Amino acid sequence: MLSLINSTVVDTSIKEELGEQAIQGLLDRQIETKINWNLIKKLGLIGLDEISLRKGHGKFVTLVTSRVNNEISILAVLPGREKVIIQAFLAEIPKKLHKTIIAFCTDLYEGFINAVKSIFKKKIPVIADRFHVAKLYRKSLITLRKQELKRLRKKLSEEKYRELKPAIALFCCQQALIEAEDKEIIEPLFKASPLLKAAYQFCIELTGIYNSHITPKEAHGKLNQWIVNVENSQLICFNSFIGTLKKYQNEIENYFMGRQSSGFVEGINNKVKVLKRRCYGIYNLAHFFQRLWLDFSGYAFFGKKPMTV
Repeated sequence: MLSLINSTVVDTSIKEELGEQAIQGLLDRQIETKINWNLIKKLGLIGLDEISLRKGHGKFVTLVTSRVNNEISILAVLPGREKVIIQAFLAEIPKKLHKTIIAFCTDLYEGFINAVKSIFKKKIPVIADRFHVAKLYRKSLITLRKQELKRLRKKLSEEKYRELKPAIALFCCQQALIEAEDKEIIEPLFKASPLLKAAYQFCIELTGIYNSHITPKEAHGKLNQWIVNVENSQLICFNSFIGTLKKYQNEIENYFMGRQSSGFVEGINNKVKVLKRRCYGIYNLAHFFQRLWLDFSGYAFFGKKPMTV
């Protein structure tokens, strides 16, 4: 069983000089294909995220994970990401464990958010991951940057545009935060494009709100003021993001209750990608669950209690 951790059935079969079917049979006997709720005492922070089994083919599965005292457990690998599928799984969680759930962390996918709300109502908060939110408003800045650079290329002479290249390179690499010593380099670009400067400042302001240790109520006031300031400016690049912000503002503000994020879920996604490459793809979800559980919990459980979840 230890040989299977971070390995494949084929590799373990060669190493242990056993048939592949014998290895898989051992795996099936020792590890269940879905979570055993009787052995779960606490769920803590639950993460919801989807991954694609086959890139470009739109075949998604949903990973449900939990984090308790920095220990991560895999709860389910669900076939798809539709609301009804998530609802069905959440409805299976025993009521005795409901009080042990801190919150649900997810991206801004509507199916996940609505599934949690339909089962738990307002009893358990849903937290929109801050890094997915940041990705959206920085995407707005990138869109404006491309438009403005295209405009400047047409407007300025070749020599003048060439002078802006150090600033453009710096802005493309460090648009999240430009250090004080680099402001002289970036200033010619901002002078040529006041809109780009204004959009950058709005992004920095929003990042500053996220970095502030404030209450959800304080965050609500600051976010609303940010929206007003952007809408009163000449910028339109944030229009789509503002629509998203207003729609999911409650979930976004829940981040400020305990500053929880889906960072641990993204870490699992990286491990899953390695697992898929290592096994040349895993399409049997029961086996997928077994392999993930073994990689995450095998060392902790082997030898201490039966290899079952």
